[in-house]
Amino acid sequence: MTERTLRGKVAIAGIGETTYYKHGQSPDAEFKLALQAIIAACRDAGIDPKEVDGFASYGNDRSEAVRLAAALGIKELRFSNMHWGGGGGGVAASVGNAAAAVQSGMANCVIAFRSLAQGQFARYGRGAAVAAATGDDAFLFPYGLMSPAQRFAMKITRFMTEHGIRHEALRSIAMASYHHAQNNPSAVMYGRPLTQEKYDASRWIVEPFHRLFDCCQENDGAGAVLVVPADRAKDLPHKPTYLLGVAQGGHHRSAAPVHNAPDYASAHFPTVAKNMWAMAKLGPQDVDVVQAYENFTGGVLLSLVEHGFVDPARANEFLVLENLLAPTGRMPMNTSGGNLAECYMHGLEMVNEAVRQLRGTANNQVPDAEVVAVLGGPMVTPVSSLVLGTEATL
Repeated sequence: MTERTLRGKVAIAGIGETTYYKHGQSPDAEFKLALQAIIAACRDAGIDPKEVDGFASYGNDRSEAVRLAAALGIKELRFSNMHWGGGGGGVAASVGNAAAAVQSGMANCVIAFRSLAQGQFARYGRGAAVAAATGDDAFLFPYGLMSPAQRFAMKITRFMTEHGIRHEALRSIAMASYHHAQNNPSAVMYGRPLTQEKYDASRWIVEPFHRLFDCCQENDGAGAVLVVPADRAKDLPHKPTYLLGVAQGGHHRSAAPVHNAPDYASAHFPTVAKNMWAMAKLGPQDVDVVQAYENFTGGVLLSLVEHGFVDPARANEFLVLENLLAPTGRMPMNTSGGNLAECYMHGLEMVNEAVRQLRGTANNQVPDAEVVAVLGGPMVTPVSSLVLGTEATL
């Protein structure tokens, strides 16, 4: 039987991004930001934007494929795809869907992207008031469980309590992202270093996110990656970045409503991680750099555990700052600043950084990086993750 896999079949040939802005500070509309990132990815790949014949996105992105195609003068739109689910759970899935379209022959040149202008549209969590809460909210709002921070804090508190994990582990995750952002002029938090004293003195949000720095930013901007067949990527300007493994979905009843999932204290990656590693024919021990989506630092903790990077029994020992820093840490993580300190572009900026690490062009370069894992937005469902590698890994 012929093996069904995307491993080594497609490559990311181009990456692009806009200037990243604080919430509400973009001078351009969301759709224009999307176009800027897409054109930048095409320019990076040395491909005319009119050759793009497919788009894949996630998180209910408002920049529709047909409108993008018209604005770019695309000759033929052959593929348009949106991954279900909110936030960044679909970041790796969008790249995987683009890859599947290319490998299956449905399209030849597909952009995976995310665009956000939270100043132009409703600020996340502060949309128009509703007359009455419905669905899950009808059961949660009466008890004050309204924001994502409140909802996810309950799962993470359970996990940390069960395994005796201290808050210092979350502090290390935050400080690593801010440390890397200080070497990245594109990062929104560039020039704003985070010290242990500043972290400890910051205001509480909701336990265990008892510091402002445990929560992601809100930003405007856009990012894009251009996916092409592996054989074509060899003829393009940059060293190809190959997709080794990708998976999306959720385990049994991970989406059970009103906090009734049987595996409650979970980021929802157990089956996704297993399937990703199986396709990649690798394991966490083979990864040189990790890009782990931070909606909250506690979500990173759960993601790292469920992908096999961290043993919860040793989390306090392992999750210390020096282990997370490039270039010398045991597990360099979020090397451009991540969602916390570079930009909250729902994780697409982490895919771009993974490509830079494998090209050898990152601001916080890990020497001889060959394999990078991107872990998508935790605790939503469905979720997704991917592994990228150089030609040496094929």
